[in-house]
Amino acid sequence: MAFAWALIDAGGEERERSDPFPDRAGAEDWMATAWEELLERGFVQAALLDLGRDRRLYLMGLGPAEEA
Repeated sequence: MAFAWALIDAGGEERERSDPFPDRAGAEDWMATAWEELLERGFVQAALLDLGRDRRLYLMGLGPAEEA
């Protein structure tokens, strides 16, 4: 299996993908260190993709949580 991040801009468009990772833990570890730089580059969301199954596992925001 391989995993990658789809990087999404404020308009909801996927603009880039990360390099693939051999496992989910590696992909999540990378995001833990990369999210601030990605936010500075204009990405507001990221979706973790399971490339082996061709599906999105989850979508997360990169900025502060919205206040209710």
